[in-house]
Amino acid sequence: MTTNEQAITALLGARRTNRPVPAPPVATEEDAYAIQEAVGRALGWFDGVPVHWKSGGASRDAGLAHAPLPAAGVWTSPADVGGWPVRLRGIEAEVALRLRAGVDAERAATLDLDGARRCVDAMCVSIEIVESRLQEGLEAPPLSRLADLGSHGALVLGAWVAWEPQRDWGAQRLQVEIDGQPVARFTGTHALADPAYVLPGWLRHATRDGATVPAGTVVTTGSWCGVLVAQAGNRVVAAFDGIGRAEVRF
Repeated sequence: MTTNEQAITALLGARRTNRPVPAPPVATEEDAYAIQEAVGRALGWFDGVPVHWKSGGASRDAGLAHAPLPAAGVWTSPADVGGWPVRLRGIEAEVALRLRAGVDAERAATLDLDGARRCVDAMCVSIEIVESRLQEGLEAPPLSRLADLGSHGALVLGAWVAWEPQRDWGAQRLQVEIDGQPVARFTGTHALADPAYVLPGWLRHATRDGATVPAGTVVTTGSWCGVLVAQAGNRVVAAFDGIGRAEVRF
């Protein structure tokens, strides 16, 4: 059994039993994406091209990472985690973007940031629930976390509003409320300075095998608040001034 096959087997076992496993070694970014795809295929997550994604990076110099998201874990706000498997209960407040039209590999290859912004028709507040199938959690090696869908657990989407391509993201304010914790406030704290920054790289990644990303596809674009931690029973509300809010209860 190859190293990738061992990783696939381990991650499938973790998902099927809801028991974390030691982080499997992953040699390259290409291997991490191959493991993502194999796990998704084995679990029947995607019928054709995925229509929900996450993309982001720690900085513009650090590079981007991407993961397709299973539709069963994408919920409309207000959401309730219910019996969904959670262990870490990590919270990332984000802005999700929606494509106005399909994008194929030929078009994706030509897109700069301005061109990619024109591909979007709407945005909404999103809450990504951070989870891990790895015993080391967020301390696992980066490529192991990438193979594990970038530590994705579930995604909550608020109401869609019109996209503003020239919005002043440096002045964007966010407030996160978690029961029993002080209100957390942030201004202009997106790691990439602009959530649209992920679009060209993400679209090239999503179309790399010749696929067309369809109209209506959603990508959530990275945290404005790092990873905050909730507890069982907590209600979490993320509100971005001028965009909206999203809510989830654990």
